[in-house]
Amino acid sequence: MHDEHFPALRRRGFLAATGAASLGALGLAGCGGSGSASGDGDGKADGTPKKGGRLRAAFAGGGAGETLDPHLANLFADVARAKALFDKLADYGADLSARPRLAEKWEPNKTLDRWRVTLREAEFHDGRPVTAEDVLYSYRRITDPKQAFRAKASLEPLDLEASRATGTRSIEFVLKRPTAEFPNLLAAFAAYIVPRHARDLGRKPVGSGPFRFVSFTPGRSAVFRRNDGYWDGAPHLDELELVVANEESARVNALLGGQVEYAHELAPATARAHEGKGQIEIVRLRNSAMQAFCMKTDRPPFDDKRVRQAFFLIADRAELVDGALSGAGEIGNDLFGKGYEYYADGLPQREQDLDRARALLKQAGAENLKVTLDTSAVAAGFTEAAGIFRDQARKAGVTVDVRMGSKDSYWSDILDSGTLCCYRSGAMPIEAHISQRLLSDSTTNATKWRHKDFDALYQQAQSTSDKTRRAAVYARMQRRLHSEGGFLVWGFADWIIGTARTVKGVETKAPANTLDWARFDKVWLG
Repeated sequence: MHDEHFPALRRRGFLAATGAASLGALGLAGCGGSGSASGDGDGKADGTPKKGGRLRAAFAGGGAGETLDPHLANLFADVARAKALFDKLADYGADLSARPRLAEKWEPNKTLDRWRVTLREAEFHDGRPVTAEDVLYSYRRITDPKQAFRAKASLEPLDLEASRATGTRSIEFVLKRPTAEFPNLLAAFAAYIVPRHARDLGRKPVGSGPFRFVSFTPGRSAVFRRNDGYWDGAPHLDELELVVANEESARVNALLGGQVEYAHELAPATARAHEGKGQIEIVRLRNSAMQAFCMKTDRPPFDDKRVRQAFFLIADRAELVDGALSGAGEIGNDLFGKGYEYYADGLPQREQDLDRARALLKQAGAENLKVTLDTSAVAAGFTEAAGIFRDQARKAGVTVDVRMGSKDSYWSDILDSGTLCCYRSGAMPIEAHISQRLLSDSTTNATKWRHKDFDALYQQAQSTSDKTRRAAVYARMQRRLHSEGGFLVWGFADWIIGTARTVKGVETKAPANTLDWARFDKVWLG
């Protein structure tokens, strides 16, 4: 859901999908006149859920090549469809800790290299029970070396040849190495459980999720119907329709025109224009996207930690949030995962200090420094942030040359080349951020942060069963990153959703792509 080389961003759908969807296409997607709830009139003033109606939700999509195969989920639209039809063993809560779903519980052995998972009682849409064999089949399908399923890397620690079903609803997972963060594997992006006898998942899927498949036209519309036997309680809605509208203006106009009741991913300017005006509701999902500048620590000038520390002090974070995000976010403190489990929120908030920045640059022999900042229109706010930081750096005697990159190749271009670039990431556990981006052998190590002692601390955290002690190790790692790391994290952007005033039950505190984001089984029409 982003570029080719940054799986976390790709998982969270931060690049616009290709293709186009007009309002005319929306009108042809079976939407006409079905938006109002059926039943006993308007919703109750106390917010009591009511049953009935079809909710129509507009997302950016992936064109004619879209599929309902949950293991191929890529964009936000894919994930919304997948979580309506399927379940994972676990999913991420608002703080990015793993919460049980199809897995009722999980228990490790003393050495953390074997985990026993007990499944809850649940059924697929065809009436078959969800069993341990279905889970093993799903994970083996995902990790098939001939396939390129998204969750393959996340499930890599599992030894699936040695893992086995110990009962109809119990599994013993054998790991290749000890890990205390095993639940994160179960909650991994696109690690959905499918029936072991599954056929044609891409076109006529059978899952265990809250909605049953009705119809699907790639690039246009998917229609699902309530699963009355859902283990977590039947949805309030009769039907859910997910329609494709790639342009933000098309999603907004469809919402304003009553063609849809839910529009995903709105721009801050749109939110400002409509918030509090009474026509539509604006939902801001906080802490959904880290915003940063990435400094490469293995090459001049950022191989000198004093230069990195100076850049930390050059940034006016409030100005960046106000200017690049139109105020739709909050300031960062040079660490990923604000508000997430294990986040080191006790560290002092860094503020702009130009005098100290100039002194550090002088100590490093980097007075009158010139550096190129790579950016692109690949993500909202990138070009604005680059311009703002250029002006801030000038006040510290640093010349920043902004270089515009291609939207098509930006992410791959900046992974290894350049010295300073605009960067962002979607929600993921802090453990995953470290393992994917900050270890010596991490394949998406954009800052080129490579320190064996840091790697050793990660291994220590992974093998520490006591959560308090594990949190202390993560805190120690973050203190070092805050002091001398390569990520200048200046903000955390809101993810903005628009809904009709009749839509109730939309979760407002879940970052995009966590469990309670796009929980259409908990939404109703009032």
